[in-house]
Amino acid sequence: MNQRPFDLDPLFRSITVLSGVGPRNGKLLEKLIGGPKVLDLLLHAPIDFIDRRFSCPIASAPNGKIVTMEVSIDSHIPNARKSLPYRVKATDDSGEISLVFFHANKGWIEKLLPVGKNMVVSGKVEYFQGFPQIIHPEIAKPEERASLETVEPIYPLTQGVTNKTLRKAIKNALDFIPKLPEWLDGAHKTQNGWGEWHSCINALHNPMSEAELEPMHKTRARLAYDELLANQLTLAIVRDRQSKINGRAFPTSTNLRQKVENVLPFILTGAQKRSLFEIDEGMRSPKKMLRLLQGDVGSGKTVVACLAMLNAVEAGGQAAIMAPTEILARQHEVSLKTWLDAANINYVTLTGRDKGKSRGEILEQIANGKAQIIIGTHAIFQKDVEYHDLGLAVIDEQHRFGVHQRLELSNKNKGTDILVMTATPIPRTLALTAYGDLEVSKLDEKPPNRKPIETLLFSNEKIEQVVAGLKRKILEGVRAYWVCPLVEESELMNLTSVEERFDILQQSFGKRVGLIHGRMKPTEKDAVMASFKAGDLDILVATTVIEVGVNVPEATIMVIEHAEHFGLSQLHQLRGRVGRGSEQSYCFLLYASPLGKTATERLNIMRNTEDGFLIAEKDLELRGGGDILGTKQSGMTEFKIADLTAHGDLLSTARDDAKLIINKDPKLENTRGKALKTLLYLFERDQAIQYFRGG
Repeated sequence: MNQRPFDLDPLFRSITVLSGVGPRNGKLLEKLIGGPKVLDLLLHAPIDFIDRRFSCPIASAPNGKIVTMEVSIDSHIPNARKSLPYRVKATDDSGEISLVFFHANKGWIEKLLPVGKNMVVSGKVEYFQGFPQIIHPEIAKPEERASLETVEPIYPLTQGVTNKTLRKAIKNALDFIPKLPEWLDGAHKTQNGWGEWHSCINALHNPMSEAELEPMHKTRARLAYDELLANQLTLAIVRDRQSKINGRAFPTSTNLRQKVENVLPFILTGAQKRSLFEIDEGMRSPKKMLRLLQGDVGSGKTVVACLAMLNAVEAGGQAAIMAPTEILARQHEVSLKTWLDAANINYVTLTGRDKGKSRGEILEQIANGKAQIIIGTHAIFQKDVEYHDLGLAVIDEQHRFGVHQRLELSNKNKGTDILVMTATPIPRTLALTAYGDLEVSKLDEKPPNRKPIETLLFSNEKIEQVVAGLKRKILEGVRAYWVCPLVEESELMNLTSVEERFDILQQSFGKRVGLIHGRMKPTEKDAVMASFKAGDLDILVATTVIEVGVNVPEATIMVIEHAEHFGLSQLHQLRGRVGRGSEQSYCFLLYASPLGKTATERLNIMRNTEDGFLIAEKDLELRGGGDILGTKQSGMTEFKIADLTAHGDLLSTARDDAKLIINKDPKLENTRGKALKTLLYLFERDQAIQYFRGG
């Protein structure tokens, strides 16, 4: 399986081979469809269609309906002022209609609609001052009537690409579709009434009814299933191959774990004990462990990770914990310090900031095994970092790292167990597409002494009221976060908003206000964070830099400005920065009115629940799968046709199907297996293909 099957070549050709697609609009199309290939174009599905099948005389043309009719061109009524419309009067035996053009070129229209000639026109009829008109109709000569598509699909577009250009390219691309071997299970295909892959792609671009635009219509369902099966089969192959790599069997730590548990200021929750039991079981087995630890904000993942790392250390190996940012890596160091000191464990912290001699010393301790636990950012897995004996790797905030990085990491030391942690509760469907290769443990309980966070909504007009309330609370010794949104269009604009808020709050609170944002140097950020932690600052004004994992139990107020600009999961993450001690905490969501329907729903969900798993499901419903995990930076799968909010059941079936396939035919060698290899190549599932190439 070293080569892509020859059958697929037409689909992998550049869209510039299609007639009418030159280098310029090729670039625009590529941006729109998310790739340069004919296949990318074929997977760009229509969202609507124009139906020109209805025909009638002018006199009985219904208002608001698209009508196709043959008319005689009567006269042209140009307008002296360019800004006003150019009208063409047309008639049939029953009456007259105006054809209306804006910004029209007189010569062009006269050529297009010659007076005295019969023409076929099509468009939406609208009545203006009692008379019918069509604005910018489609036009053809009677003998070329067939050139007017009776049903014209409408596609998502981008600036510079018209529906006409795109439609022409797609019609051309339909000629490139090869007949591929069938990779679906025959009985399953028949039961669902699904057609062949090539005929479904054809039907996708030629919808004849509203029903055909629905995600569960059999054409779309079949194509979505193919995409989900490619995803699930890849993860099943990765999991199968990884589990065959001999892992290490680590007995559960007793001595070191006891020392750490003796200094814990709390008792583990039931969920923590259960998750730890599952991790211990995975680490005891000689198979390699790949486990996801999902825990809501503040559910106590760090202590579970720490107790798991002790298994590797007590057996004479090393453990490493990787965080996505420097702030978080340093914070892990602070959280773990008391526990590791109690057990007399040597640890080092390595981030991108460590350079030269100090970096050299840290690397030496990692290589000779003196460092038993290694804390850091992705710097701890760079090529020049050699481990003495890495037994367990813990990755925090996994959604920032994709399957590729997981594989790279596990190759650092053959058989290293992997524990992945995320504080972003993930809906089941998303978890399956992103982490189908992992076993899952869930921390779904909060520590017993935590009070619910009170969430209040305020419109921006009441900002003075919020500041006054903040003043009263700060006199009582409270600390607060004030978060301003990240305005993506312009980093500068965003900084002004944060800096502006910082200046305004300084006028009220003086030097007791700190500022933190992504453009600052790591050392500056750490210094501000340290002052806030130590109580030298009362208010920390920040962008979403503080979204994940920052831990200051004394901070009990979170103000989020322009809360309507944030997604639900992000609001939930931010709110989770408070309520980390035993004091009552508050979250103020400030919004600009009027609020749209989705924003209102989002803010109400925030006010009514703190259950991160419920919030994640709602987030998926409200804005689709693409963005919950910040797909852009996550290495996550982006689907073209499959829609996780609509195709959750298909995903579960694809998962079961993939498991069966791998159990029966792990090397994909039988007839269906060979066809499934074509499917993997079709969707460029490199991780799976790599395994076959490597044998």
